[in-house]
Amino acid sequence: MPQHLTALDLAVFFVYLVGVGAYGYYVYRSKQKTQLDTKDYFLAEGSLTWWAIGASMIASNISAEQFIGMSGNGFTVGVAVAAYEWVAAIVLIIVAVFFMPVYLKQHIYTMPQFLEQRYNATLSLVMSIFWLFLYVLVNLTAILYLGALAINNLTGGGNFHAIIVALAVFALLITLGGMKVVGYTDVIQVLVLLAGGLLTTYIALTMVSQHFGLGNNILAGFNAMMTDANDHFHLMFDKPGPNSPQVDVDKYLMLPGLAMYAAGQWIVNLNYWGCNQYITQRALGADLKTARTGILFAGLLKLIMPVIVMLPGIAAYVLYKNGGLQIEMNSGGAFNPDNAYSAILTFLPNGLKGLSLAALTAAIVASLAGKVNSISTIFTLDIYKRYLNKEAPEAKLVWIGRVTVFVAMLLGVALTWEDLLGIGSAGGFTYIQKYTGFISPGIVAVFVLGMFWKRTTAPAAIAGILAGFLLSVFFNNYAPSVFGHETLFYTAFPNGKGGYEIPFLICMGLSFAFTFVLMVAMSLAGPVVNARALHIDARLFRVSSQTLTLIVVTLLLISALYIKFW
Repeated sequence: MPQHLTALDLAVFFVYLVGVGAYGYYVYRSKQKTQLDTKDYFLAEGSLTWWAIGASMIASNISAEQFIGMSGNGFTVGVAVAAYEWVAAIVLIIVAVFFMPVYLKQHIYTMPQFLEQRYNATLSLVMSIFWLFLYVLVNLTAILYLGALAINNLTGGGNFHAIIVALAVFALLITLGGMKVVGYTDVIQVLVLLAGGLLTTYIALTMVSQHFGLGNNILAGFNAMMTDANDHFHLMFDKPGPNSPQVDVDKYLMLPGLAMYAAGQWIVNLNYWGCNQYITQRALGADLKTARTGILFAGLLKLIMPVIVMLPGIAAYVLYKNGGLQIEMNSGGAFNPDNAYSAILTFLPNGLKGLSLAALTAAIVASLAGKVNSISTIFTLDIYKRYLNKEAPEAKLVWIGRVTVFVAMLLGVALTWEDLLGIGSAGGFTYIQKYTGFISPGIVAVFVLGMFWKRTTAPAAIAGILAGFLLSVFFNNYAPSVFGHETLFYTAFPNGKGGYEIPFLICMGLSFAFTFVLMVAMSLAGPVVNARALHIDARLFRVSSQTLTLIVVTLLLISALYIKFW
């Protein structure tokens, strides 16, 4: 599906590159100190404003897997996939009100530092190494691979390796300036991302409207979609019965109706938004009011993300169902729902393809920059300074941080070059979900109990991390064959491949529940108040009237969305 870019498209894309680069250099020069220290380099010395924090969190979150993968899910299951985004908005309220005050009170730079303060150095070191491997081998490589693949498809193919290098170099130039440059350039990235994404949605709705003879009316196009694909506009899937078609079973395996809200959606989102260096780092250097406002601003932005990354997929489904996009959706000789987003982009007019390319690039580069910055922070402060050079001066630590950025990106490029980790064969979204999801239950249990229960012990935390991972793997891969397809705790469904599966989000919930109980039972054997327990005053969780207003507005909007699309 060649996307021949015109001179106008390339000019628009060039303006984006120059604009982001120039603004990044301006931020670097205007905020540069004679001597950078670690707080300035890794946490922007608390200089990020609330809007920069919120925009940077979203820019780091949205990448090629959202544009391509969630649009493909929109084609397959419809609005139900928006649950990830809308639950995330609620989770961001929880993080802003309850998690961030604790982090700021402890004066930490990294998540491993929190684990050391609350538990012990052993757990901190183990998790530091784990997070470094996870960020490099899973997240960084997947972002590079999926990003290069998406841009390669958009530009006509044949430049995959050149695009990998270009994305890496552009992200490096931003990241080497530290968190200030990353944070403030992310504001530009989000603006480009929103503009390009909303434009694509507008074109998609216009195409549907025209297809049904309703002119260029996007509201008429949306209403036509809701009428023609009513099954794609429901958030909840019914539990399949014995005679349900496999397509309904597959939808439930992906998004198991009301059951996923018992724990699974919350566990995945709490781990990502509340216990993840990659995300929390943006707010760790700010004061509490600024951090909270920035996080809640990110939550509001999450509410509109499905409009950008999901609606084009539903539009592609409606058009394909009615005879359109037959060539575009079968690009490469086989039908693939993940072609939905690029299928819509095919019909963008000259110049606007360049804007869409800029939006996709902005999402990818912002995610890459955020990820390598977090890798650099954890290695420098939790490995190098803690174990390799305890007396290293601030200037040396900043230098080590920049070297780590370069090495991490170089390693990511090398692993992605020939897809040594098999991202392509596993599917990008599945690859990320598999290796990050399995550890989520244990991490959330360790952080939540560590913050809010003074009795939690270090041995219980270590057992929780291990149990959470092992239980996730067991429920996801082995439980149906060991305990059968139907038990008190779960129902396994045929996966269409000759086996049975428990919905992944239900696996996460079950794993968290058993891990939580294990940690509580082990901690009861210890003292009533653990020596490293956090002593937190309840007044820490009080919110200002401004914060409360943002929370109420967010909850009202989410309620309206769920009432509309239940």
